[in-house]
Amino acid sequence: MEDKVILKVSNLKTYFDVTKGIFSPKQIVKAVDGVSFDVKEGETFGLVGESGCGKSTLGRTIVKLYEPVEGTIEFEGKDISKLKGNELKAFRKNVQMIFQDPYASLNPRMTVGEIIMEPMIIHNIYETAAEREARTVELLDIVGLKPDHIRRYPSEFSGGQRQRIGIARALAVNPKFIVCDEPISALDVSIQAQVINLLENIQKEMNLSYLFIAHDLSMVRHISDRIGVMYLGHMMETGPAHDVFYRPLHPYTIALLSAIPISDPDIAKAKNRIILEGEIPSPINPPAGCPFASRCSKATERCSKETPQPIQVGDRLITCFLYEK
Repeated sequence: MEDKVILKVSNLKTYFDVTKGIFSPKQIVKAVDGVSFDVKEGETFGLVGESGCGKSTLGRTIVKLYEPVEGTIEFEGKDISKLKGNELKAFRKNVQMIFQDPYASLNPRMTVGEIIMEPMIIHNIYETAAEREARTVELLDIVGLKPDHIRRYPSEFSGGQRQRIGIARALAVNPKFIVCDEPISALDVSIQAQVINLLENIQKEMNLSYLFIAHDLSMVRHISDRIGVMYLGHMMETGPAHDVFYRPLHPYTIALLSAIPISDPDIAKAKNRIILEGEIPSPINPPAGCPFASRCSKATERCSKETPQPIQVGDRLITCFLYEK
């Protein structure tokens, strides 16, 4: 029996108009440009790529903070890309987000208790204030904080503790799916592993599904079941985490993984580091053909003229002409 797909994204496009003035030529940033993937129930789908590749925009589009210009987002079999009003509110109860910056994502004028209870009030989850407070204390315990923290303000906590508060807030409405938008990138290295372990434990206990966005490739390998590699708004490769990391197929994935630092200097010296050359195309005026063609050592004339389509290679999808049969 196949695992149930909880989220299915098809040909999703999110564009932004960045035209500077009414007399200036129209400029459109193609932040997400035709991305497709799915996430199964109870799994973690890791999303990696260079800064500016569209990872966070994709995550925010899925939770409906940004509106897509094309494509569909299906959650539990229902297209939610055009939802409004009460239907959108019901969707957001099931799909929550943990933001990258724990300092900016918490209201400094609200206590921890008020921050965590706010979504409960919005979604009418508990009838009385006592029930909401009891649940808040329970959530604080789940994320490793103390009951008396409920009366304190975000400014009284460290970055790691603030991110735990953000996780508790996301769990407050009992969601089924959480978008983790680089939840550890702003934290000290010593705290990152603690937060990752916390997320894994919560996932097992509550049967949650994650979209885990990060640029730390080693951490993504640790937490993810499957991985998608993005470049300039496009999905280059998707597949099981182990296979993508130890047998990368797309030239961009190979180059990206070669940049992972290795602590052993002897192994690091022997490692073949791939230095990408060439200009990074602008997302405002992307070139024709493959978006990676200008930096790819295996690019042909065809790559600069035709746009490759995803090709099934075993249990992976590779967007590259090299794997055409």
